Amino acid sequence: MTTLRGKSLVAITRDIADGYITVNPLFLKPLDRESIERLYNQIVKLQIEIRGERFPYRDVQAIRQRNLRLQRLHNSLIVIKNFARQRGMRNFMR
Repeated sequence: MTTLRGKSLVAITRDIADGYITVNPLFLKPLDRESIERLYNQIVKLQIEIRGERFPYRDVQAIRQRNLRLQRLHNSLIVIKNFARQRGMRNFMR
C-alpha cells in the first residue's frame, strides 16, 4: 500500500473529502510525479464510491454532507491538474 506523509492514500483521500486536508500547491510540491498520479487516481475512485452510495432522499443534512465531500474532491482534482500542467507533467491523467 502506498503511503504519503505517513498515511495511506485511502486515508488521505478520505481526509480530503472530509475537509481535514486541503490540496494546494504547497501540499503537492514535495510529491513526485508517481505520487501525484496515485493521489489523483485515488480521488477519482473515492468520487465514484461516493456517487455509487444510495442517495439520502429527504435528509437535507446528509445531502449537504455528500455534496460537500464531492465538491472538495472535485476541487482537489482541479488543483492537481493545474499543478501538473504548471510543472510540465503531460498526459498523466488517464
